[in-house]
Amino acid sequence: MEQERIILSALWIALMFTYLLGDVLRIFAGDFRPGEISGEKATQAMWMGAALLMLIPIFMLVLSLVVPYDIIRWLTIIAAVGLFLLNIVSVMGYPGLYDRFLIVVGLVFNVVTIIYVWNWMPIACKLSPC
Repeated sequence: MEQERIILSALWIALMFTYLLGDVLRIFAGDFRPGEISGEKATQAMWMGAALLMLIPIFMLVLSLVVPYDIIRWLTIIAAVGLFLLNIVSVMGYPGLYDRFLIVVGLVFNVVTIIYVWNWMPIACKLSPC
Protein backbone atom coordinates (compact mmCIF):
# COMPACT_ATOMS: atom_id res chain seq x y z
CA MET A 1 0.00 0.00 0.00
CA GLU A 2 2.92 2.35 0.51
CA GLN A 3 3.68 2.27 -3.22
CA GLU A 4 0.28 3.84 -3.94
CA ARG A 5 0.97 6.63 -1.46
CA ILE A 6 4.35 7.32 -3.07
CA ILE A 7 2.82 7.45 -6.55
CA LEU A 8 0.08 9.79 -5.32
CA SER A 9 2.70 12.02 -3.69
CA ALA A 10 4.72 12.03 -6.92
CA LEU A 11 1.67 13.22 -8.84
CA TRP A 12 1.28 16.15 -6.44
CA ILE A 13 5.01 16.94 -6.78
CA ALA A 14 4.71 16.89 -10.58
CA LEU A 15 1.78 19.31 -10.43
CA MET A 16 3.64 21.60 -8.05
CA PHE A 17 6.72 21.68 -10.30
CA THR A 18 4.54 22.36 -13.34
CA TYR A 19 3.08 25.41 -11.59
CA LEU A 20 6.56 26.52 -10.51
CA LEU A 21 7.96 26.09 -14.03
CA GLY A 22 5.21 28.32 -15.40
CA ASP A 23 6.04 31.01 -12.83
CA VAL A 24 9.77 30.87 -13.59
CA LEU A 25 9.22 31.00 -17.36
CA ARG A 26 6.80 33.91 -16.92
CA ILE A 27 9.52 35.83 -15.08
CA PHE A 28 12.16 35.15 -17.72
CA ALA A 29 9.74 35.88 -20.59
CA GLY A 30 8.84 39.24 -19.03
CA ASP A 31 5.15 38.35 -18.98
CA PHE A 32 4.53 39.80 -15.54
CA ARG A 33 4.79 43.10 -13.71
CA PRO A 34 6.22 43.08 -10.20
CA GLY A 35 3.61 43.88 -7.57
CA GLU A 36 0.65 43.10 -9.84
CA ILE A 37 -1.74 40.18 -10.21
CA SER A 38 -3.84 40.05 -13.39
CA GLY A 39 -2.89 43.62 -14.26
CA GLU A 40 -3.89 45.23 -10.98
CA LYS A 41 -1.86 46.27 -7.94
CA ALA A 42 -1.72 43.27 -5.64
CA THR A 43 -2.89 43.61 -2.07
CA GLN A 44 -1.72 41.57 0.88
CA ALA A 45 -4.99 39.62 0.69
CA MET A 46 -4.30 38.75 -2.95
CA TRP A 47 -0.78 37.54 -2.10
CA MET A 48 -2.18 35.54 0.80
CA GLY A 49 -4.75 33.95 -1.52
CA ALA A 50 -2.02 33.08 -4.03
CA ALA A 51 0.11 31.57 -1.27
CA LEU A 52 -2.78 29.46 0.04
CA LEU A 53 -3.61 28.28 -3.46
CA MET A 54 -0.03 27.25 -4.19
CA LEU A 55 0.17 25.42 -0.86
CA ILE A 56 -2.60 22.99 -1.86
CA PRO A 57 -0.30 20.59 -3.79
CA ILE A 58 2.31 20.82 -1.01
CA PHE A 59 -0.22 19.97 1.70
CA MET A 60 -1.66 17.19 -0.44
CA LEU A 61 1.83 15.76 -0.89
CA VAL A 62 2.27 15.45 2.87
CA LEU A 63 -1.29 14.31 3.54
CA SER A 64 -0.95 11.60 0.86
CA LEU A 65 1.71 9.98 3.00
CA VAL A 66 0.05 10.19 6.42
CA VAL A 67 -3.76 10.36 6.17
CA PRO A 68 -5.80 7.12 6.15
CA TYR A 69 -6.77 5.82 2.70
CA ASP A 70 -10.50 6.52 2.90
CA ILE A 71 -9.91 10.15 3.91
CA ILE A 72 -7.09 10.89 1.47
CA ARG A 73 -9.19 9.52 -1.37
CA TRP A 74 -11.85 12.20 -0.94
CA LEU A 75 -9.39 14.97 -0.05
CA THR A 76 -7.47 14.18 -3.22
CA ILE A 77 -10.56 14.18 -5.41
CA ILE A 78 -11.78 17.47 -3.94
CA ALA A 79 -8.38 19.19 -4.25
CA ALA A 80 -7.68 17.91 -7.77
CA VAL A 81 -11.17 18.81 -9.05
CA GLY A 82 -10.91 22.26 -7.45
CA LEU A 83 -7.51 22.96 -9.02
CA PHE A 84 -8.74 21.57 -12.35
CA LEU A 85 -11.73 23.93 -12.39
CA LEU A 86 -9.62 26.91 -11.34
CA ASN A 87 -7.12 26.24 -14.14
CA ILE A 88 -9.87 25.73 -16.74
CA VAL A 89 -11.28 29.15 -15.86
CA SER A 90 -7.88 30.86 -15.99
CA VAL A 91 -6.24 29.17 -19.01
CA MET A 92 -7.11 31.92 -21.50
CA GLY A 93 -5.95 34.65 -19.12
CA TYR A 94 -2.30 33.83 -19.72
CA PRO A 95 -0.54 35.50 -22.65
CA GLY A 96 2.11 32.91 -23.45
CA LEU A 97 1.70 29.69 -25.39
CA TYR A 98 4.07 28.07 -22.86
CA ASP A 99 1.69 29.10 -20.06
CA ARG A 100 -1.30 27.57 -21.76
CA PHE A 101 0.68 24.42 -22.51
CA LEU A 102 1.77 24.07 -18.88
CA ILE A 103 -1.78 24.66 -17.66
CA VAL A 104 -2.95 21.83 -19.92
CA VAL A 105 -0.16 19.64 -18.50
CA GLY A 106 -1.38 20.55 -15.01
CA LEU A 107 -4.93 19.64 -16.02
CA VAL A 108 -3.68 16.25 -17.20
CA PHE A 109 -1.92 15.71 -13.86
CA ASN A 110 -5.20 16.55 -12.09
CA VAL A 111 -7.16 14.06 -14.20
CA VAL A 112 -4.53 11.33 -13.76
CA THR A 113 -4.54 11.95 -10.00
CA ILE A 114 -8.33 11.67 -9.80
CA ILE A 115 -8.41 8.50 -11.91
CA TYR A 116 -5.55 7.00 -9.90
CA VAL A 117 -7.16 7.44 -6.49
CA TRP A 118 -10.57 6.47 -7.81
CA ASN A 119 -9.20 3.16 -9.08
CA TRP A 120 -6.76 2.05 -6.38
CA MET A 121 -8.51 3.10 -3.22
CA PRO A 122 -11.30 0.49 -3.16
CA ILE A 123 -8.80 -2.29 -3.88
CA ALA A 124 -6.40 -1.01 -1.23
CA CYS A 125 -9.18 -0.88 1.37
CA LYS A 126 -10.26 -4.44 0.60
CA LEU A 127 -6.74 -5.80 1.02
CA SER A 128 -5.93 -4.10 4.32
CA PRO A 129 -7.64 -1.85 6.86
CA CYS A 130 -8.09 1.72 5.63
